[in-house]
Amino acid sequence: MVQLMNGKKLSETMQLQMKETVDRLKDQGITPGLVVILVGEDPASQIYVRNKERAAKKVGIYSLVDREPADITEEALLALIDRYNQDDKIDGILVQLPLPKHIDPQKVTEKIDPAKDVDGFHPYNLGRLLIGDATRIPCTPFGIMKMLEHYGISPAGKRAVVVGRSNIVGKPMAQLLLQADATVTMAHSKTQELKEITRQADILVAAIGKANYITGEYIKPGAVIIDVGMNRKADGKLAGDVLFSEASEIAGWITPVPGGVGPMTITMLLYQTIAGAKAKRG
Repeated sequence: MVQLMNGKKLSETMQLQMKETVDRLKDQGITPGLVVILVGEDPASQIYVRNKERAAKKVGIYSLVDREPADITEEALLALIDRYNQDDKIDGILVQLPLPKHIDPQKVTEKIDPAKDVDGFHPYNLGRLLIGDATRIPCTPFGIMKMLEHYGISPAGKRAVVVGRSNIVGKPMAQLLLQADATVTMAHSKTQELKEITRQADILVAAIGKANYITGEYIKPGAVIIDVGMNRKADGKLAGDVLFSEASEIAGWITPVPGGVGPMTITMLLYQTIAGAKAKRG
């Protein structure tokens, strides 16, 4: 029978531990600070930012949401980021994506101080991840590794397949699994004979961005299935990249959508904000 990897429950446990850490830091006169910059009125972004703000306050982090109009110039946004780079009260800076089309997201990412890059997207931090000396890690892959650790699933010696090649999930996920001694294959929507490849995976990470794309015929019996997808269907319901009804009949472990990977992403954002506050102050 398949076992669920409950990211929601694990995130709640970790956030309680973080609150204890933050309380101890406050006793020393240290309050970790996080700023989320939201440009425009994208409805999905509004929800994500609200969830991040709620979680930050829950663990006792100083949380600021800086809402900027959609017509802010790229120059003005970069200047705003630079002010937060210099602000000692801020240990983490996050610019919510997507940005308006007139703003280059790469320029924005590169403007953030790597030490305050709690998303882990800065080229400096991705480079350190590549050489196995990461200090800031993209939050979704980081959260997945924490889930595997919590459930006693060691990647060492196993065959892992990551379906998806984004800089946010796919590429850093493959690196983290490789560093955990898995044998890693990266695949994507244009990979030929994808089913044959994924059916060899002991650990399958689906981050392709297509609802219910991974059906039962893609899955090795007893495999660990990590579903990163958050797709909104026509009826308004969320669906993962994995067809849960079929996968759960074959897999040994699986993450649900919602309640799997998503809560851990926010939790690791807070985790890295706290880590930044501790590192900055020695």
